[in-house]
Amino acid sequence: MSGAEDPKKQCQREARIAAMDLLARREHSRRELVSKLERRFVPDVVAATVDTLADEGLQSDQRFAEAYLRQRSERGYGQLRIRQEMRQRGVSDQLITEAEAACEVDWYALLERVAKRKFGDAEPADLSEKAKRQRFLMYRGFSTEQIRDVLD
Repeated sequence: MSGAEDPKKQCQREARIAAMDLLARREHSRRELVSKLERRFVPDVVAATVDTLADEGLQSDQRFAEAYLRQRSERGYGQLRIRQEMRQRGVSDQLITEAEAACEVDWYALLERVAKRKFGDAEPADLSEKAKRQRFLMYRGFSTEQIRDVLD
């Protein structure tokens, strides 16, 4: 046989390199990684590659969840929005809960910082202004209970 590499092995090697390039930039959830790799490689190669990376500890949904939670909360997003975004990225509710416990974000303090940065110290002039603030904070992912406690 000639020195040419088996095409399947070559494809697996290329898929691993592509996956490692993605993971070198930032953590990815399993679903994100599979989705991005399937644009270039066949599903069975992608599945095997991602399984191998997970077994080696190079891809971890737990690590992704913790990193994502820290990054999004630091940017001023609330618990509800972050949870929804992680679910969309294929992270299980159990891993989300574990990440929240590990990161220990004070959601009320975060809400106060976000509200102060956006609206300053002034009280809302009328009900319309208060409703506008509530809508913004709900869009950011804070619960109505949290918003009520901080704004009232």
